[in-house]
Formats: sequence, C-alpha cells, structure tokens
Amino acid sequence: MRGMQDMLRQAQMMQKKMSTMQEELKTREVEASAGGGMVTVRITGGMEVRGVSIVSSVVEAGEVEMIKDLVLSSVADAVKKAKAL
Repeated sequence: MRGMQDMLRQAQMMQKKMSTMQEELKTREVEASAGGGMVTVRITGGMEVRGVSIVSSVVEAGEVEMIKDLVLSSVADAVKKAKAL
C-alpha cells in the first residue's frame, strides 16, 4: 500500500511540474522575420501576437501586396516556432 501512495504522490508532483512548464511556455516569446528582416513578428507560446515591426522603407514604397505577403509569412513562421516550444 505504501508503494501505491508513493507512486500517486510522484504522479501528482509530475503533473504539477508539467502544468508549471506549460504556463511558462505560454509566456515565452519567439520572433520570425521575412523579406530579409523587412517584417518581424513576435509571438508567445500561447499564440498571442506581441508585436509586428515593418521597416519604414517598405511602407514608404507603398507595396501593399508585398507588405501583406511579408506579414503573412512572418506570422506563419512565428506560429511554427511557437508550436515547437
């Protein structure tokens, strides 16, 4: 009976440790960029977008379609990295 209680206690400790790690991963940030760094996206392990940076020269050029493509590519890459955490 003692062995069973020890196993249960260990399982509870492991579960608590896993919950803690999952919470930590939710706040960890990853960054991805596209277009040689023209667009950069920061996202958390919890899939929350924390920031988007676009180099001003891209905006000034007025290339809306290119900006959309770069943002989409950066977000997709950031999501992939966040899922790999």
